[in-house]
Amino acid sequence: MNQVRYFNIIIITLFLMGCETVYYNTMEKFGVQKRDILTSRVEKVRDAQVDAKDQFQSALEQFSSVVNFDGGDLEVMYKKMNGEYEDSESKAKAVNNRIKSVENVADALFAEWEGELEQYSNASLKAQSRQELIETRAHYEKLLQSMKRAAAKMNPVLTTFHDQVLFLKHNLNAKAIASLQGSLDGIKTDVSKLVSEMESAIDEANSFIQTYEAQNKKESK
Repeated sequence: MNQVRYFNIIIITLFLMGCETVYYNTMEKFGVQKRDILTSRVEKVRDAQVDAKDQFQSALEQFSSVVNFDGGDLEVMYKKMNGEYEDSESKAKAVNNRIKSVENVADALFAEWEGELEQYSNASLKAQSRQELIETRAHYEKLLQSMKRAAAKMNPVLTTFHDQVLFLKHNLNAKAIASLQGSLDGIKTDVSKLVSEMESAIDEANSFIQTYEAQNKKESK
């Protein structure tokens, strides 16, 4: 049974990789290169990170309002908090999926670039292209690490939010609200660190995009 499952996973992986390859080849026929797709996907990660950052801050505000509850409908408060948690979870998934799409095209781009180096007959041009590859890959690795570092900080915050939502769901009373107050400072700290990492990753993405756009302008002249 495990062998069958493993075989199925391999088949699905190869199929998805094949689909991506067909996609890249089709796009190249329309003049869209892998580096253009990479830049576009980095932009989408950046935008997803901006959305996630805003959403986690919104969830923190909602949690703060629950902790500072001063009368009203606790059921409504719970539903709002749960909605914020679900939105945060959705934004986090979007960020992680976008990062995977960036890794996919980057791997294809660098593999192609490495292979094409051997096609040069001019040693000077080959050396220049290899140096550009090294620099681009280094910049990309820095970007990827920044994106993954920020994404990793979403998980503990989501876990904490989930715990608070579950507790509130089963204990809709003032005593339960009071017991959540001790968690507020810790959540604030975690969200603050997450926002800081997100902003660093966003800045890194903007730097990568600007560098690539500058290279494209230089090559088009």
